[in-house]
Amino acid sequence: MMKTDNEVRTQGIQLLFRHLGEVDAERFISLINRERFDYTRWRRNQWEGETVASLAAKARKMREQEQKSH
Repeated sequence: MMKTDNEVRTQGIQLLFRHLGEVDAERFISLINRERFDYTRWRRNQWEGETVASLAAKARKMREQEQKSH
């Protein structure tokens, strides 16, 4: 089932606050609103130089760190 725009926006804000903290999430939102942000270009360059294996290794490491913190 596809989420509504409002649901995606709400979930995105919640994730920002959870992972960045209140101050950095607000700062991130401010930076995005202030800049001419080209999402397509950002996505195209986001994983530049990464391989599936390197991304999988980073994901495993993050998951392990998350499990240790709980």
